[in-house]
Amino acid sequence: MKQVLEFQADRIEAVLAQHKAPGRVTGGVVTPRWVRFQVLPALGARISRIRNLSEELATALDAPNVRVARQGAAVQVEVPRQDPQPVYLIPLLEGLRDVPPVTAVLGLADDGTPLLIRLPSPDVAHILVAGTTGSGKTALLRTMVLSLALRHPRRGDLLLVLIDPKGRAFADMAELSQLSRPVVSRVEEAVESLGSLVRLMEQRDRKGLNAPPVVVVIDELTDLMMVGGREAEQRLTRLLQRGREAGIHVVAATQKPTAAVIGSLVKANFPVRLVGKVTSAEDARVASGWRGTGAERLMGRGDFIAVAEGQLFRFQAAFVQPGEVAEIVKLLRQGQLSTASSDLSAYSIAAIPELA
Repeated sequence: MKQVLEFQADRIEAVLAQHKAPGRVTGGVVTPRWVRFQVLPALGARISRIRNLSEELATALDAPNVRVARQGAAVQVEVPRQDPQPVYLIPLLEGLRDVPPVTAVLGLADDGTPLLIRLPSPDVAHILVAGTTGSGKTALLRTMVLSLALRHPRRGDLLLVLIDPKGRAFADMAELSQLSRPVVSRVEEAVESLGSLVRLMEQRDRKGLNAPPVVVVIDELTDLMMVGGREAEQRLTRLLQRGREAGIHVVAATQKPTAAVIGSLVKANFPVRLVGKVTSAEDARVASGWRGTGAERLMGRGDFIAVAEGQLFRFQAAFVQPGEVAEIVKLLRQGQLSTASSDLSAYSIAAIPELA
């Protein structure tokens, strides 16, 4: 492995020198899916020229694609590994300690530490997951749902509302005891459930309540908005605008989070974006709200960036094999499986006081 990394570092420096954008590889990070090389450009070298060399770098490294992004004074060159390794949720959970309530596990950050997200944080509240087919966005939703269920095994500690217009994302989670109602697959029922949640929010507001927390997880938000129409958009927008104070949080996934499809008010009220592979730089900008993220060069299958608190994080989403889900749900119902007593010393979005 060391020889391969040294060879790749030499090739990167050679390509940069050949195109009159010299730089030196000063270090890097090896993750389960890719290798990130840190390149320090020579004095006077144009960063824009280096960023435009992704195809030349990919050719020189015999890689399907290479992602180039600036970080501070350095440039990050990310190369897919030839032997990618999956990140599994259950082993990841076993090493966690002291996780705050209503905190979902996302996966491994680019420095190899677990990446978590605390929904009640004022900087989080609601999450939009975006990416094309095959990016892993539905798998990420499933990981988040199971990690929350495992951390809150008792129904009274957490309520889940799972909305699945295509009927495929959460079918094997139908027996979770944390569900406040059966998995919602019909659009009419989804619109009604959003209305029920708005009424719950209003009741809690009047009484000053915010417990137990409710997490609403929506797969294929675009389908829901297009079929549910203005009524669905209005109810969802109200939840996004006022739900956090009442302990109600929304996590939604979509292929194209454009204002024309899901509404500008809905789009404006997702402080956190988790973006998988998209088809173009413009789609990457729309999905993340940032320019130059390089999300169009992500590798798919769980390779994501997180945009939160004015920062960008690269991570590999944790994965639960479909055959494991039914067994996990069964053990949860029997009270034989829980990670609520585990503790955690890990990096997380809005979970550590300094980031909240």
